[in-house]
Amino acid sequence: MPVSPLAPDVSVVVPIYNEVESLPTLVGAIAASLEATSLRYEILCIDDGSTDGSTEQLRELTQTHPCLRAIVLRRNYGQTAAMAAGFNYAQGLTIVTLDGDLQNDPQDIPLLLAKLEEGYDLVSGWRKNRQDAALTRLLPSKIANWLIGRITGVRVHDYGCSLKAYRAELVADLNLYGELHRFLPALAFIEGARIAELPVHHEARRYGKSKYGLGRTFRVVLDLMTIFFMKRFLTRPMHVFGLAGIVTMFLGVALGLYLTFLKFGLGQQIGDRPLLILIVILISIGAQFFSIGLLGELLMRTYHESQGRPIYRVRDIWGGDLR
Repeated sequence: MPVSPLAPDVSVVVPIYNEVESLPTLVGAIAASLEATSLRYEILCIDDGSTDGSTEQLRELTQTHPCLRAIVLRRNYGQTAAMAAGFNYAQGLTIVTLDGDLQNDPQDIPLLLAKLEEGYDLVSGWRKNRQDAALTRLLPSKIANWLIGRITGVRVHDYGCSLKAYRAELVADLNLYGELHRFLPALAFIEGARIAELPVHHEARRYGKSKYGLGRTFRVVLDLMTIFFMKRFLTRPMHVFGLAGIVTMFLGVALGLYLTFLKFGLGQQIGDRPLLILIVILISIGAQFFSIGLLGELLMRTYHESQGRPIYRVRDIWGGDLR
């Protein structure tokens, strides 16, 4: 679809949840950062069911900041849903995301945009000198970043940094659900994106308290398993489930042949052997793995064909201009 010539150059997407004290300073800082450039911009604050007066504050700010749009969600859906809403409503050719707690410095936005212009599709911020509690925030984050990098193959120092810049066409290919916002570099890599990382400033939290805690670790692990499967087997689930089925049934058949030899070759009784039950279980599980693989193949075909999503992405096409 052709882009409107009036579309802003940059859309800044900010998920908001109970940040009433930060909002005036945040919106002003973002506007000041982009006013120093020659870019057309818009600011989208996604109110994710705030209950502290953030909604009313956003309404007032839209009256004094023409560049600001407030998207108010019906309830608290979580940061991933708020981010997805921002992506859907953003009109810019480039999209920048950051947190609403003033820990990300809006003055870094032009730096990310300049890095993006070097030919990257996504530039991720790296909070190199992070101002957070060492035990409850820094240590779990370092472990999570290392684990995510090892499993996904996308080595980024700081997956949890919300300050990122994206090309709009990349965001259009990212379907967010669950709590996948923290894995955006890995999801972008699956879509063939070129990714860069840039050190950014990080400030201590000024108002309120953090919405994150150690309780999210379990959810991160579960989402990481989803990302690993999507990266390796999104278009070929039969390869993983079919292989598991073959191995499991092969073991069952091999053990069955062994018991057959004991029964007819050596004349031994096999009816009371636990191994017989194990054979039945292995063959049954193998058949189930095959069934899951076939269902997965059908679901993937439906997923791609119903949305018209190709199984490839084209970066550039050169030559062949029509005269």
